[in-house]
Amino acid sequence: MSASNPSGSVRTWIEINKRSLFFNYEYFRKLAGVPVMAMVKSNAYGHGLTLVARLLATRDPNPHSPNPRLWFGVDSIVEALRLRREGIRQPILVLGYTLPGRYADAARHNIILTVSSFNGLWSLARARQRPAFHIKLDTGMHRQGFLPGEIPELIGELRRCGLEPGGVYSHFAVAENQTASRAQYGIFQQCRNALGKAGFALPSLHMAATGGTFLHRAPGYTMVRIGLGLYGYLPNGRRSALGPVATWKTLVGELKTVAKGERVGYDLTERLRRKTTMAILPIGYWHGFDRGLSSIGEVLIRGRRAKVLGRVSMDMTVVDVTGIPGVRIGAEAVLIGRQGKEFIGADEVAKKIGTTAYEILTRMNPLIRRITR
Repeated sequence: MSASNPSGSVRTWIEINKRSLFFNYEYFRKLAGVPVMAMVKSNAYGHGLTLVARLLATRDPNPHSPNPRLWFGVDSIVEALRLRREGIRQPILVLGYTLPGRYADAARHNIILTVSSFNGLWSLARARQRPAFHIKLDTGMHRQGFLPGEIPELIGELRRCGLEPGGVYSHFAVAENQTASRAQYGIFQQCRNALGKAGFALPSLHMAATGGTFLHRAPGYTMVRIGLGLYGYLPNGRRSALGPVATWKTLVGELKTVAKGERVGYDLTERLRRKTTMAILPIGYWHGFDRGLSSIGEVLIRGRRAKVLGRVSMDMTVVDVTGIPGVRIGAEAVLIGRQGKEFIGADEVAKKIGTTAYEILTRMNPLIRRITR
């Protein structure tokens, strides 16, 4: 049994490299020159909501400062409340939709909500306990947000309801497209200026996420929102000095040798072209190892690449270890991460099945144990 297997008691686990996490956080903080909102939504992009938040909170010794250098971004009030229960004291912004019935929870626990529609604004105005909130602007991505033409009405409704937003934000649809991004930023500035002229202070202004932070040095931001980059990856698979934070591991549970010409797995989709030594791994698509990796995925065993044979099953995957000497029961297999000189990144896995690193990471089953190293 590998010494890195936590207590020798689990078949698959995810190691969180805190040094890489801290390096990535400081990298973006220095690059942007403004505070960072660490995006820990969706179980911290699969890395563990409370684990990542607690680690990062150690980098912010004064969370109650008037100008905190670390915020947390979540999708839901449920995630936000869990962070508060775990003792996280930094500012938390909920970016997703919040049911009006949860406004009181947000107010009691000092959680900032997003208001992105007039219905949301009116619901907030009717609430007995009003939490702090940021306004979301639709500058061209066309998901959440008030459209530019709605700003005069928004100003009127904010005044009528006696509401004071603590910030305004938007989101680049495609940060790599300079023309589209400049147009979005221009719209953001126009809307922000109109709200400012109407008398709203707007101490928090944020638009750039990971890609935008790298590519746009537009003035006026008071914060950047870092998600994928925090975990060591860049959009579109670009390379950088960032360190991937998660290494996903499992073990060889069984070994067998099967004759040339035999077929493997459900639906017998793969025919063996040689006498093959196979390792059976106790993971499958339930754990987040995508079924699309059937017959094309790879894992690392003893520092070598081992190809997936046949269908990825719900709880088991077969790989070819014929050319890898010394493989034994209990040998460590790396699904995402580094082993020896080889590395399989979430972006590489994503490319094989036509998706993004975001999906590969966030789909790592939240029940899998996360440990720090």
